[in-house]
Amino acid sequence: MSKIEIKNITFGYDTQGTLLFEQANLNFDTQWKLGLIGRNGRGKTTLLKILQNQLAYSGQIIHQLDFLYFPQPIKNKQQLTYYVLEEISDFEQWEIERELNLLQVDPEILWRDFETLSGGEQTKVLLALLFIDDHHFPLIDEPTNHLDIVGRKQVADYLKKKRQGFIVVSHDRSFVDEVVDHVLSIEKSQLELYQGNFSVYEEQKKIKDEFEFAQNEKLKKEVSRLKRTAAEKAEWSRSKEQDKYGKASEKGSGAIYDTGFIGARAARTMKRAKTIEHRMETQLSEKASLLKDIEYIDPLTINYQPGHHKRLLTVENLTLGYQEQDLFNKISFELNQGQRIALAGQNGSGKSSIIKFLLGHFDGESQGVILRPDKLKISYVRQNYEDNHGTLLAFSEEQGLDHQAFLNNLHKLGMEREVFQNRIEQMSMGQRKKVELAKSLAQPAELYIWDEPLNYLDVFNQEQLEKLILSVKPTMLIVEHDQSFLEKVATQVITLTKNN
Repeated sequence: MSKIEIKNITFGYDTQGTLLFEQANLNFDTQWKLGLIGRNGRGKTTLLKILQNQLAYSGQIIHQLDFLYFPQPIKNKQQLTYYVLEEISDFEQWEIERELNLLQVDPEILWRDFETLSGGEQTKVLLALLFIDDHHFPLIDEPTNHLDIVGRKQVADYLKKKRQGFIVVSHDRSFVDEVVDHVLSIEKSQLELYQGNFSVYEEQKKIKDEFEFAQNEKLKKEVSRLKRTAAEKAEWSRSKEQDKYGKASEKGSGAIYDTGFIGARAARTMKRAKTIEHRMETQLSEKASLLKDIEYIDPLTINYQPGHHKRLLTVENLTLGYQEQDLFNKISFELNQGQRIALAGQNGSGKSSIIKFLLGHFDGESQGVILRPDKLKISYVRQNYEDNHGTLLAFSEEQGLDHQAFLNNLHKLGMEREVFQNRIEQMSMGQRKKVELAKSLAQPAELYIWDEPLNYLDVFNQEQLEKLILSVKPTMLIVEHDQSFLEKVATQVITLTKNN
């Protein structure tokens, strides 16, 4: 059992102008299964890079185990999977087969070309390789991307049974809940460590936020009361000071007034007013220290423009395939205005292929039909969006977007305004996903087709999307593996079954 100690770490990217970490400190045990969470752009992947000494930082990291990062870089995908893994690390064949069996993967996968594996299969193979090595501390970055519901459950069970600790970054709430025993949250102003899983973190974070809100309201009322009292006493003191000089001028007429008493009392009152002002400044200082780590989640907007079409899609006896091998058994369904249909099924069952066929991009074989109205306005969130590039202004002009609406949604999704100056290809994967999503939200559309919209998005973004969809009720066709999200937003689930 050993410790990893982070001492006074300070780091920021030159292009952003602000620090991601400032004098950050943390101690954790290498036996912990630590979930690393935080909003996109807050520095999760950056922290993993700092641990691997890939970025220059000030401060100190003390550790006995070296770090190993997932997903491992692949040099050549166009070869057998076994040889791909051999280029990454040394291992015995029985070791990798043991881990694959634990992940419920047929070891025969090792003798297939790596590039032919599904995203979920590639994830499992690389995880198997990661955990053969018990001399390094695993840093697992977004393992649930491209995993279907069954695959996520299998990987969660695999990680739960591991005796060694790790750090895992994932935006799948249910997955993190299952596999971690500690949570490290990158807040706006600090690193905050919680003992327990994601549900424990959410509950403790909620209690902390509610306490700070209550303290803030209490201090606001107290400051308001002190302001009134100070103003009243200052006004009384000034009026009495004026009275003193007025009465003193009347002495020449023979009148008797104790101007000294009036002056002393006014002075005492003014002193009390100053004391109140000092108390008020203290209260304001305390108030300023509150709410620093509250996450304000602004509602998103969507340019949904339902037309006169009541039925947007009719799918009849559809199946798709390659080389006379169908991807799924025939399906039929209708999508009417206001409905949100989710396509579910295992990796490789043809969910994304249906979307490609609908958009005219499928290059395989098809049977059955999809009927839709002419000139149907469709907005599409793609699973792969690496071709988005350039400045945000040039991108929005190229896409024909309302630039202000596009930027507003980006900011509401948590993208800092200083990032607006960066080129899209220089952004983090989470930020690039937000660009793709904000593009879709800004496009005028009757039908929204979203292919795995939650990949790389944080839990706050997921909540924003849930609230937006439930409020506006746009017509949607969705492919997504996050079960809790689908349970909230989908009006119907179509499950594809593989044609064996």
